Amino acid sequence: MDSNELRRAFGEFFVERGHTQVPSASLIPFDRTVLFTVAGMVPFKRYFLGEEPAPYQRATSIQKCMRAGGKHNDLDQIGQTLRHLTFFEMLGNFSFGDYFKEQAIPYAWELVTSVLGLEPDRLWVTVHTSDDEAAEIWRDSVGVDPGRIQRLEEDNWWQMGDTGPCGPCSEIYYDKGVEYGADGGPAFGSDERFLEIWNLVFMQFDQQSEGDLIPLPKPCIDTGAGLERIVPILQGRPSVFETDLVYPILQEAESLTGRSYGVDHRDDVGLRIIADHSRAMTFLLADGVVPTNEGRGYVLRRIIRRLVLRAQLLGARQQVVERLVTGVIDTMGDAYPELRDRRERILELATREEGRFEQTLAIGAPILNAAIESGEVRGGVAFRLHDTFGVPIELTTEIAQDRGVPVDLEGFQREMTEQRSRSRQAGLGDDEVSEQPTGALWVLESFGKTEFLGYEAEVTVGEIQFVGQEGERVAVYVDRTPFYPEGGGQVGDTGWINAAGFRAKVIDTDQPVQGVIRHWVEVIEGELAVGDSVELVVDAGRRARVRANHTATHLLQWALREVLGDHVAQQGSLVAPDRLRFDFTHWSALSADEIQQVERLIMGEVVSASGVVTQVKDKETAVREGAIAFFGDQYQDVVRVVHAGDHSVELCGGTHVGSLGEIGLFKVISEGSIGANTRRIEAVTQLAALDVVHGLERQLDALERVLPGGREALTERVEALVAKNKTLDAELGNLRQEKLRSISRELAAKRNSSWIIERVDGLNGQELRFVALELRRLEGVEVVVLASVVDHKVALVATAIDPELHPANEVLEPVASAVGGRVGPQRELALSGGREVAKLDQALAELRAGSESAK
Repeated sequence: MDSNELRRAFGEFFVERGHTQVPSASLIPFDRTVLFTVAGMVPFKRYFLGEEPAPYQRATSIQKCMRAGGKHNDLDQIGQTLRHLTFFEMLGNFSFGDYFKEQAIPYAWELVTSVLGLEPDRLWVTVHTSDDEAAEIWRDSVGVDPGRIQRLEEDNWWQMGDTGPCGPCSEIYYDKGVEYGADGGPAFGSDERFLEIWNLVFMQFDQQSEGDLIPLPKPCIDTGAGLERIVPILQGRPSVFETDLVYPILQEAESLTGRSYGVDHRDDVGLRIIADHSRAMTFLLADGVVPTNEGRGYVLRRIIRRLVLRAQLLGARQQVVERLVTGVIDTMGDAYPELRDRRERILELATREEGRFEQTLAIGAPILNAAIESGEVRGGVAFRLHDTFGVPIELTTEIAQDRGVPVDLEGFQREMTEQRSRSRQAGLGDDEVSEQPTGALWVLESFGKTEFLGYEAEVTVGEIQFVGQEGERVAVYVDRTPFYPEGGGQVGDTGWINAAGFRAKVIDTDQPVQGVIRHWVEVIEGELAVGDSVELVVDAGRRARVRANHTATHLLQWALREVLGDHVAQQGSLVAPDRLRFDFTHWSALSADEIQQVERLIMGEVVSASGVVTQVKDKETAVREGAIAFFGDQYQDVVRVVHAGDHSVELCGGTHVGSLGEIGLFKVISEGSIGANTRRIEAVTQLAALDVVHGLERQLDALERVLPGGREALTERVEALVAKNKTLDAELGNLRQEKLRSISRELAAKRNSSWIIERVDGLNGQELRFVALELRRLEGVEVVVLASVVDHKVALVATAIDPELHPANEVLEPVASAVGGRVGPQRELALSGGREVAKLDQALAELRAGSESAK
């Protein structure tokens, strides 16, 4: 049975037993507590937690999963074992309060024995030590030999967190045979011999903070069977790396490196890493992750760079990722058509990252090689490779270990800690802690979802369901509302809530749990009670500006894809009444011509005044018909499809204009980078865009007054003036440099030691640095320390010929400390400063005395 047949057999088995087949969710989870979708249950977590009612009682899925980075990280195990993978597929069946152990266990046994044909005498089962019920079902209902049912403690207990849903679990293991290790079943035998293939989780308790286990009113089932664990058994292969899932990719790695799998253990480890990381790289890029220096992007960057480095270490002499990505798409494209649909984008980003890494590696490799040849990679060197050249510490450690050289990880961590400290001082704080939506959950459980009328109305009458203080603000929940809650990049509506003797200003609207809309209000007068009838009035003028900006954002994404290519994908957005912001994947700054092309395309749509049409469809149909979905967004099974004119088609739940003509005018006001391979455009529409144009007109008028002669030649006059200023600046710079050289000659003439320690007032830090470097060239000079006072501030510089003998930062430290400054880690040339001018001369004198006594 090949892998596609296994996927089909698993899905059909459970669909025939009343389960809804749910397509795989993205690797980018809706759940913010995990970096990636790490298990089949993650997309259903909100149903298990009771945050939303499940739309089905039974479900089955084949879920793409990733365990690399964060709490669930198998990255360092890859290649070392035959069973660990970063990317894998989880087969699962789920019950949301419907059936429990009495059906879940027989289902699993029937599938693995009758459908997949596994021999019962090669299967073992484990249950929790306390779970007599599961053991009895396995023994009495299914007929498993009691000698093959083993009990385990924590290995067979599952919990979502310190509190919340939990319960025992039961696992099915396959005995690969005596050649794989010791007997004794999964409890006592070899891990390589007894392979876990399916885990059945029985969510039946609620773990309390005090330690009590409270039975859940509706126990649930969550099972997970590893596709990559089962396929080797069905295909008679020793590991997944030799099956139809991975072997074609591994063969590509063999071809690129000239190494053969199964000949040398170290080569095998490297080839397994390349094959695994190729799959992870391709699927992450397909799901919208781009290489960056933080979060998911950093994990992806590390995976790509680890893959490239391993390929080079095994002998690859050319770029490798294009062929490896192609191998993954050819192997997995039938099961995941999005890989073929996004092939160009995946290849562009992957090859670009490979090229960037090769450039940095070419610079960083000599530094690392020199450190390895010295016998130890010091912490400072490892940090510099990480921070400056983009070589992750894990790769530095791997390379060094391959050559038997230790890495000073403690020193590296000290450098990292210092860097984080500097970041905090610069105002970079911790991640925000998400709010606990207790009021919204109560509303959902008591009344159900809020009826949203905002697509058709801006004023309506509703009934109060709940009013309460949440944090320091007042929250109001109503059975129906025209207020749009913040979501999809669009800000929440504002407006008013009115009733007899009551008036409140709505300052924001959000959706703390799916389907429940919360109005944050400032009470102007009166009081509200549950059951009161109120009038809800959206600020129509503000809503109109938001609508225009939201529809313009759709046109912007279409225009960018037209001008730059289909690799452009939305990475974030803000739709506010005064502006719009759009983040997207692209690797270089847009030229002025490209920005004008984008603006012209959008204005062509605006002046056409085409209608904006919204349709409601099931998600699969909408995407199949060409609607663009925002990677990483969570969509319901039924979605709104917005057609903005003849070209732009997107899934979107926001509010939009009725005609593109309502946008009026579109103008880009800024474009820039917000991270590796990610750009940001800010733009304005309607009267805000006209204000920008008027502002530009005023600037031109002001320039024309300063440089008269007509607008037509204004550019030439400005360019001539700039050129003249550059010439004058160059002449002034030459004069300044000559003056600094003259100062250097005067100081050189005064010196009577190999240490030059002088105060030269009137020079800024850069000028002081120039003089110090001039003096360092003199024969016989070992150390130069210079100080200058300008505007009651002290500037300091120190430089040394031999930084190992006389580290510049250590030489400068006592002077810097005396004047109230600090010195960084630079050992060859150190800079500092301070405000304690009165203490400078004494500090310099003490340094001179110390340098003389040290001779």
